[in-house]
Amino acid sequence: MSTTTPDLPELARAIKAWGRELGFADVRIADVDLAHAEAGLQAWLDAGYHGEMDYMASHGMKRARPGELVPGTVRAIVARMDYLPMGREEGWREQERTRQSDPGAAVVSVYARGRDYHKVLRNRLQALAEKVKAAVGELGYRVFTDSAPVMELPLAEKAGLGWRGKHTLLLSRDAGSTFFIGEILVDLPLPVDPPTGAHCGACSACIVACPTQAILGPGRLDARRCISYLTIELKGSIPEELRPLIGNRIYGCDDCQLACPWNKFAQRASVPDFDERNGLGEAGMIALFAWDEEEFNRRMEGSPIRRIGHERWLRNLAVGLGNAAGEEGADVAAIVAALRKRAAHPSSLVREHVGWALARHGASLDALEAQG
Repeated sequence: MSTTTPDLPELARAIKAWGRELGFADVRIADVDLAHAEAGLQAWLDAGYHGEMDYMASHGMKRARPGELVPGTVRAIVARMDYLPMGREEGWREQERTRQSDPGAAVVSVYARGRDYHKVLRNRLQALAEKVKAAVGELGYRVFTDSAPVMELPLAEKAGLGWRGKHTLLLSRDAGSTFFIGEILVDLPLPVDPPTGAHCGACSACIVACPTQAILGPGRLDARRCISYLTIELKGSIPEELRPLIGNRIYGCDDCQLACPWNKFAQRASVPDFDERNGLGEAGMIALFAWDEEEFNRRMEGSPIRRIGHERWLRNLAVGLGNAAGEEGADVAAIVAALRKRAAHPSSLVREHVGWALARHGASLDALEAQG
């Protein structure tokens, strides 16, 4: 803790100004009392909704107690950074829905098409923390971006960055939900910002839109059914009953966000880091399925996608290619040829999903031959 007594209200105003200079769209401050969130976290874990995400349970209730994680913490500086690519058109949601209906398109969640947000936010949060430290002298702090056992969304909600939507994502009246958040836990008793009220009303668009019915009700998400979990967090085989529901979504899923009326206010990024790379906004599944491991690692350098590895990348693409069976406009011959090239892949995980996809097309081809 600093040996001087800074003007805390003035410092809070300066922190918000510095945050905007660093590319954050909004910066707020919250206390770190999350006792109200503990029961909900425990119930979610007890129901097993976290699936294979063991890290969600490994720290117990410390996730809801930032002061135990970083002793001395009394406040959280919470920052928002928008991620829609800088040049994205107003009709981006309609464009995304159109791609979902294209049987050859590889649909990657919008947030994952550019640089890894962990690195982008962490660097800027660290720079913000250093500015605070320069202003006050000694400072106890720690920077987080989806990287430690901290309940980030309840902190952001307390800080007034938005409210938890029925899909469990944070929503802002000014920016929808297309943004990342990060925190700096500090030992300075800065003045806190008030929370905002919830503004979902009777709307249930996100619940209805979920392809796998992972949203069980307002604020209740079974991650084991969520396409983002299935294509990113799940390490093994994707349950067969869920594969047809994934469609051509090969990394993550934006359906609940595309359906949310508040995302008509989604903001473009203030930095170029989240602009699309490697043509991931227009890529086809066959082309991506042809990448070998070296090409995957080279192209995905600096991308959040790289962490799933080439094996799961092929698994996801095989499911998408299988789901093109029977779809109007699908190039069945090219898809089957691509799948057969991976049929003897060294990975049993890849072989299993390729076999499933080929079987789907086998039925489709038989039907076409019968018609001929």
